[in-house]
Amino acid sequence: MGDAVTGGEALVRALCGHAVTRVFGIPGTHNLEIYRHLSAYGIRHTLTRHEQGAGYAADGYARVTHRPGVVITTTGPALLNAAAAVGQAYSDSVRLLVVSPGMPLRHPRLATGLLHETRSQTEALRGVAAFSHRVSSVAEIDAAVARAFTLFRTRRPRPAHIEVPLDVLEATEETGPVRITPRVAPLAPAPEAVRDAAEALRGARRPAIVLGGGARGAAASCLALAEELGAPVVTTANGKGIVPETHPLSLGVSLHSPSVQKWLCERDAVLAVGTELAESDLWSPPPTLNGALIRVDLDPDQMYAGLPADIDVVGDARVSLKALLSEVRFHARVEPGVRAHARGETDVRAHARVRDDEDAAVQAGALRAARDAETTERDARWIPYLRAIRSVLADTAVITSDSAQCCYYGALPHLPLGPAGRYLHPTGFGTLGYALPAAIGAKVARPDRQVVALSGDGGLQFTVQELATAAQLQLPLPVVVFDNGGYGEIRDEMAARGDDPTAVDLAPVDLPALARAYGGQGTRACGPGELAAALTEALRTPGPTLIAIPEETP
Repeated sequence: MGDAVTGGEALVRALCGHAVTRVFGIPGTHNLEIYRHLSAYGIRHTLTRHEQGAGYAADGYARVTHRPGVVITTTGPALLNAAAAVGQAYSDSVRLLVVSPGMPLRHPRLATGLLHETRSQTEALRGVAAFSHRVSSVAEIDAAVARAFTLFRTRRPRPAHIEVPLDVLEATEETGPVRITPRVAPLAPAPEAVRDAAEALRGARRPAIVLGGGARGAAASCLALAEELGAPVVTTANGKGIVPETHPLSLGVSLHSPSVQKWLCERDAVLAVGTELAESDLWSPPPTLNGALIRVDLDPDQMYAGLPADIDVVGDARVSLKALLSEVRFHARVEPGVRAHARGETDVRAHARVRDDEDAAVQAGALRAARDAETTERDARWIPYLRAIRSVLADTAVITSDSAQCCYYGALPHLPLGPAGRYLHPTGFGTLGYALPAAIGAKVARPDRQVVALSGDGGLQFTVQELATAAQLQLPLPVVVFDNGGYGEIRDEMAARGDDPTAVDLAPVDLPALARAYGGQGTRACGPGELAAALTEALRTPGPTLIAIPEETP
């Protein structure tokens, strides 16, 4: 016989069994049976001011810990408030679990007016999550949680939702031991695929490497491969900093640059690791590559999505890149003339490959210069401030950003990071309001590391109430806001179309005063020096410090 527990305790017990120690959310009338058991199982709770903020905070927590972020909502509007964060987690392959109550098992099809009544929470969440699992008994809760963690550990990370009907949440049943996700080794690639990829890379005279977020666990192998092959490296937003952006072979986050795209099309071999090569990465439709495309990805669907792979290596990036590096190095030990003869090359071509390797760093430097020349006038307003931020922050700092011009035009290409740091950006789904709550989640997860949020005034006001959350936590958290008086990107797009800017200008808000009203600190920085000083002070001041930077607007 097992223990008699309620559905709420069964849920909390299952989370504890999967090593969950922190959740984010807001208690409500229908989820109190979950909340009553959190402390008994050693699970700490971070109270946010809105469920969307809870979702973004859990997302930030997940990205810096590589552990699932967990959100608890109540029914109806609370769960739907978190849906935008679930959509962002799906787009960026983030391990996010949302748990909520649901309407009772025998709730009638016709509306009854029950509090928070919703036609179908599971149908709503299926549209943005990998799955939405509505349990039908207390005993099934263990299996639902194990299903979510199996997804997190064995496949491409995606968000999941578990719904426990109100009557099941309060019901008491006898249950057995907690079901834990089975131990599964990381997926290893097919050996012949690794050999084919290594042969193509060693035979290439003009190789290139593209890194997405899926390559983060293989950072050391990525750098070693780049140096072994003499291959410049370009990353997506989610791949930022996997290879140190100060390295001579790094092109940073530059896939959107016409110069870099043209260069990529001219490569005779492109190794793409853990990336969709999507329009959200390129800011344009994918270009036609002239060389072989070697894709390394945990998700086999990526081999024929977007740009189809010529050589597909399906497997965990860490395992796959380690095997690929070993194979490439094995071939490198073979006498170059023998390799050239085996490929039907002349000695002249073999020597030309050596010269290409030596010139790769020079080529990368020229490409960085060409990339920056394309946008010198536009980006000049942010670069001095970003240099000031970089001068203050440690290499291990975590930076969160918003869908703001100062972030995707400014910080992504112009604020260099390395593998020890992290840059969290809402790519693809492109939500607004991500930076502040994601920074809270990251700081809760890593209180020993510097965490800074970057935002614009428009995006900040989607989740500005989370300043109160940061103030209550009393953790040092600078929030740097570039204030251009509205939705600058949309304003510029309207002007480019020849339209009169409409509904894009926001009435001025004293953002530093607002931060102080929420219990934090607030100031303005009218130059890079003032920003550096304010940021230095903010990093040692408990609670949030909002630093507003006025920008000129048309």
